[in-house]
This record gives sequence, C-alpha cells and structure tokens, in this order.
Amino acid sequence: MSFLSKPFLLLAGISGTGKTRFVREQAKQTGSLAETYCLTSVRPDWHEPSDLLGYVSRLSGSAEFVVTDVLKFIAKAWREILDKGISLSVNEKLLCLQGGVSDIDAIKPYWLCLDEMNLAPVEQYFADYLSVIETRCWAWDEDDFQYSCDPLLKATTIQSIDNIERLREELGFADANYDDAWQHICEYGLSIPFNLIVAGTVNMDETTHGFSRKVIDRALSFDFGDFFPNDFDNFFAPTTTNKALSYPIYSDARTSADKLPKIDIDGCKSIAFINAINNVLAHTPFKLAYRALNELLLAVISSEPEEEIDLKAVWDDFLMCKVLPRIEGDTEKLAAIGAVDISILKQLEEILKSEFGSFWNELPGSDKARPDLYRENVDGDKLIHIACRSKEKINWMESRLATFGFTSFWP
Repeated sequence: MSFLSKPFLLLAGISGTGKTRFVREQAKQTGSLAETYCLTSVRPDWHEPSDLLGYVSRLSGSAEFVVTDVLKFIAKAWREILDKGISLSVNEKLLCLQGGVSDIDAIKPYWLCLDEMNLAPVEQYFADYLSVIETRCWAWDEDDFQYSCDPLLKATTIQSIDNIERLREELGFADANYDDAWQHICEYGLSIPFNLIVAGTVNMDETTHGFSRKVIDRALSFDFGDFFPNDFDNFFAPTTTNKALSYPIYSDARTSADKLPKIDIDGCKSIAFINAINNVLAHTPFKLAYRALNELLLAVISSEPEEEIDLKAVWDDFLMCKVLPRIEGDTEKLAAIGAVDISILKQLEEILKSEFGSFWNELPGSDKARPDLYRENVDGDKLIHIACRSKEKINWMESRLATFGFTSFWP
C-alpha cells in the first residue's frame, strides 16, 4: 500500500468519471464495503456540523444525543484500532494511542466518502473536522508510535446528555472489552481515529459551492481525470490498476526528519524547490506557508523516492494537489508583480521548466518520463511513465485565462 500524506481528499472532476467508485474500490482493496466503507450523500441544506456529526436534542424533555451514520462509522474505525490491541491512555487531557510499526499493517483504513461534497458550504458543515484535522500528532520512537488528536465529539457534550449508556450502545462500545476506553471517551471526548480517510467527491458546476483556501490547505486535491484518466479502449479489460492507498502515519516533518530519503537528506532539495515556487507567489494571496512545506516533506517521506526523477514526481504531484488548486482569478489578480503582460502562471511555468528539465517535455510512455505514483500496469513492468502533470494543467489554466479572462484549477 502507498501511504497518503493527508487523510482528507478532494476528488474533483466531471460527472461520471468514477470518483465515488474509486473510493469504493479502495475500501475493497484494503478491507470490505460492509466494514471499512461508508457513503454519505451531502444535502444542500447542511449548514452546521451537527448535520454530519450529530447533536443534542431536548424535544423529548431529556437531553438525548442524535447519532448520525458518520459518527457511528468513526466509532467503528476506533473499535478497529482497539480490537487490534493498541494501547489507549491519556496524555495532556487527550486520548493517546500507542503501538508499533507492525500494528500499522494490521489496522485497516476506513474510507468515509462524502458524495457531492460541495452541494453545501464545506466551511460550514465540515468546520469541526477542518479544525481538528490540524491537531493530529504522530510521534515515532524508532518502531514505536504515539498518536493523539483533539476531540470531534467533546467530553462536555457527552456529559451533558441524560442517557450516556444509550449513546455507548449506539456507538458500538457496549461490550465490556471497551469499558476502559469508554470511560476515557466520556472524560476526554472522541477524536479522529488515525485510520479514518475522508474522501469528498466534487463537481464544479452551477449547483455547487466553491472551496476557500482554508479547505484546500487542509486537503489533497486530485483532478480525477488527470490522476485516474478514463481509457475507453480498455473499458472491458483494463491494462492498469490503481494502487491501494492507506492512512498517513506522520504529521510533522520536523519530528520525522530521520525518515527523509537519501535522495533528499534533511529536505534541502524540497525546501529549495518550494522557495522557488514561493518567490513567484510572493505578494499574492496564493503564497505558501509552513503547512505547505510540512506537507511537501511529508509527501516525500511517505513516497520514499530513491532516484531524482522519483523525487521530482512527488514535487509534480504536490503542485497538483496543494499549489495549483489555490490559484484562481482574473487577468488582473493573476498578473505577475513587476512584469508586463505576464501572469504568475507563466512565471511558474518558467521555474518548473528549469526544475523538471529531465521530464518536462517527455511524452507518456517514454522511459525518461516521470513515474506514476498512484497507478501501475496490470501485467509486465508495473511502472507507468506519464507526462508532467503540472505542465499540462498550467497550460490548460493559461488557455482559459487568455480566452475567458478568468481561470481556476477546477475542471
């Protein structure tokens, strides 16, 4: 399996490309649809987190918690961790999980698919998750780890209801094996389990809402047609398959610097690369901050590149997932500082042409083209060689800017 650098994905593309099916297939590859997959259709009238994570109701005269399918699924992911023997304790008033590297292989990823995620304003109904996701903390000591996270369901909410035992049963913690765990949850809340991956499918049309940079910064955005293209000629007998993806096991590159590969020891090459990108984005609202650097380094750690071209393939995908989705606007907003009739997209293109010189102009299938990190061939040589993703996307965005006077990343 390939480890993701972030547990929150946005799968964007035109309708019918297989975004929801992709999430289903991922769940089947690493678990089962019955156990490790949950599909939730987002409703246009969702405007607060209670629509997704539940709420306290007093209509009956007593305080009762209304549990949603999503919260039950999160609790199920928690039980998967506890059932595998991971130790649960409390550290600085947060639930803390402790285990070893061998435990990671045994704990399945749980896939929560939010279908048509932007039919409602994501910043509103998903606010709690967007805030808590940044508090995830992995700490590794050789082969042993500790994981903690702020609670999604706060202890004060649990303690405010009248029938806590009913909530325990609805969340699946009624078994006596969970007595200690449930006591901790009641005292400190229920946080994001480390094996939970949230994937939102996204269509950009007149019926949907756009994404703020707050959302984009906290997600990995995939232009689905670029990463997982439809091949009509191989509809009945596919020649490629998608790699199985799993949850991230790192959260801070500074505490995991020893995991950086030899090709980029101390992350010096990646830091120089993001500095070059930021020089173009300086004095614009698209400038990158520490979070972007951290996630670039985490992507390098998770992908474990061995050669220079592998490292630059990680950079190419980072641009597609984290940088280009931030960039949108009209000719005036995207004009380069101090340059006449040149957009920041043009400036980025010049920088990338230099950085990716080895494969910038290579065609798909060429031995000198970059490797695909998310797909592989079914037979023979597993490695797929593809064209530079960011080059094609930047050219597409530039063409839209020239034609319509406005452009964005989203198809």
